[in-house]
Amino acid sequence: MQAKLTLRLEEELIEQAKLVAKKSGKSVSQMVADYFLKLTQSSQSVEALPPITSALKGSLPQAVITNDADYHEYLERKYL
Repeated sequence: MQAKLTLRLEEELIEQAKLVAKKSGKSVSQMVADYFLKLTQSSQSVEALPPITSALKGSLPQAVITNDADYHEYLERKYL
């Protein structure tokens, strides 16, 4: 089900969005919907990362730091 969403933006930004929408053959509403969809998909998917970033993800050791004491202990081990 679709619902109406009202956005308050600067007039110049709205005009620019309308021009981009016209060039791409979409409505401003469709562009906003596509953007929101992309936001939700990219937060759930590693594949949304650029290839180089995706290849490097997980290559650094993860330090378990849950509080200040853990952080201080980590720094002591790292620099002493």
